Amino acid sequence: MPEASPLQMPVQSLHEGRLARRPLPSAPRGMAWRRAFIVTMSAILTLFATYQIWWLLRIGDIDLLEGLLLLVFVPLFAWIVQSFASSLAGFALVLMRRPARLGIDPAAPLPALRERTALLMPTYNEDPERLFAGLQAIQESLEATGRSGHFDLFVLSDTRDEAIHRREVLAFERLRSTFPQARLYYRRREDNRERKAGNIADWVRRWGGAYPQFLILDADSLMTGDTLVRLAAAMEGNDDVALVQTLPVIVNGSTVFARMQQFSGRMYGPVIAHGVAWWHGAESNYWGHNALIRTAAFAAHGGLPELQGTTPFRGAVLSHDFVEAALIRRGGWALHMVPTLEGSYEEGPPTLTDMLVRDRRWCQGNLQHGGVLPARGLHWVSRWHLLIGIGHYLTAPLWAMLVLIGLAIPLQHGVLGDGVSPAQYWMAIDDGRFLGVFVLTMALLFAPKVFGYIATLADPRMRHGSGGAVRGFVSLLIENVFAALMAPVTMYVQSRGVAEVLAGRDSGWDAQRRDDGRQTWGDLWRNYYGTTALGLVMGVGAWWLSPVLVLWMSPMIIGLAGSIPIVRFTSSRTIGMAMRRAGLFATPEEQSPPEVLVRAAALRAEAQTQATAGAPRATHA
Repeated sequence: MPEASPLQMPVQSLHEGRLARRPLPSAPRGMAWRRAFIVTMSAILTLFATYQIWWLLRIGDIDLLEGLLLLVFVPLFAWIVQSFASSLAGFALVLMRRPARLGIDPAAPLPALRERTALLMPTYNEDPERLFAGLQAIQESLEATGRSGHFDLFVLSDTRDEAIHRREVLAFERLRSTFPQARLYYRRREDNRERKAGNIADWVRRWGGAYPQFLILDADSLMTGDTLVRLAAAMEGNDDVALVQTLPVIVNGSTVFARMQQFSGRMYGPVIAHGVAWWHGAESNYWGHNALIRTAAFAAHGGLPELQGTTPFRGAVLSHDFVEAALIRRGGWALHMVPTLEGSYEEGPPTLTDMLVRDRRWCQGNLQHGGVLPARGLHWVSRWHLLIGIGHYLTAPLWAMLVLIGLAIPLQHGVLGDGVSPAQYWMAIDDGRFLGVFVLTMALLFAPKVFGYIATLADPRMRHGSGGAVRGFVSLLIENVFAALMAPVTMYVQSRGVAEVLAGRDSGWDAQRRDDGRQTWGDLWRNYYGTTALGLVMGVGAWWLSPVLVLWMSPMIIGLAGSIPIVRFTSSRTIGMAMRRAGLFATPEEQSPPEVLVRAAALRAEAQTQATAGAPRATHA
């Protein structure tokens, strides 16, 4: 490690503090009317749909079940409308090809740099050879820019497994011998309290004083040297900015599920990212990695407190990025998303199982933000970010409640046994209003995906990279079908996760699986026998009540009862690669991969070959 350069990083208080209202020159103009557009459209459409549902329920007195239906419907519909309104703005921006903010122009010559930037790679029980192959590709890309002298690389290990630690040291020595002139450093923490957030805070307090800015990488992160230089130059040119990030693109998917994720992220992601950047402005959120951070601002305002109260709100902050962003903005600093700058990449989970394991960890961290919401002095947009994070997991049990209440009301009136579906029950009251709300809901729900497809067709590079109009459309249809089939499983697991977190059950902390997603039938049975049984019971119960009800509930019944074969199919690398050869779920980065991705893949393949030829390697803890 280099010579120490301590920097104080005081722990922040959630009970005291005021929002610093100093001017933010980097804030875009017209933020008030942008946010008014999002809020007004969301409010008008939500009030309209709520009135229609109220009208359907108003005949006679609204009983307890009907009142609950209305209570659950309002936040769920508002959630959908806000996503639509934001995506509509993003769609317009993508078609208009607005210039990037903060002076970042990807087509301009590479800017010169004045300051040094630290690249931080925190790691916990990750595969060292794979990790360092990515770091070598990043370093080579930086060398090609001629600006590598302005970047120092730190590997910050929290690894507990001794065998993995020894491999980390060997891999680091190989990397250092490959770049003898580069400033490369390695540190393993003896005490890994506060997990990743504590790892970064330890670096800031011991060495942060020597670096005006730093960038956090994740174990699966890859970034081009060009992008790193442009982010660093944007920070140097905007004194009020504490954080700037671009949109990470998901790459390297081989299973059906992973390829679905990378396709949907690439097709729909730009529209969504441009939309949120448009109305978030200088109050952007923070996604925890691939973001450049001003060290002084982070040290002064990013010290995380221990949360008080009852489980799950007490203890160390788990989903630290949202909270750090809120505290830094409270301190008077700007945070920006620049979705027009490419060259930032990450990998997604290979299977639904892996995504749900990760989701369980995030569920605990996001629900914990309920203890941060009342913090004094936060900007209202920062509180909105925290609410959205919490709502991402609360919507699962709310959707489940909406379905159950929608079944219970006609059952209460004794009509399901007469061969009447819930939809027929509501249409009998007023078919026009019910169909109107249903069509409006579906239109708002799928509009962001339609926007993404149209925007893809409008960009020749994106259209070609996604396999063309026909293959892109077929991919979109397949993705939506499988997403619909997997949605009941996700809803069930997320609802169970919320219940577990509220009951005080900890999710633990382990390395994310980044292989090709192999699962045996035994693994699948252990993970999904509960959803399979629930789907079968639901199907039998629906048939007993009314055969028509089975048809109406078929997407949920098939998704749950068929969860094992569905997950098995989407976890297949063989089928995923066959889809790739057929041009399905294609992305521009797959059709014409950037050099940093090609180089990282080659280095990882070489490391795997050497490991296979050598002694058996230790597995993850």
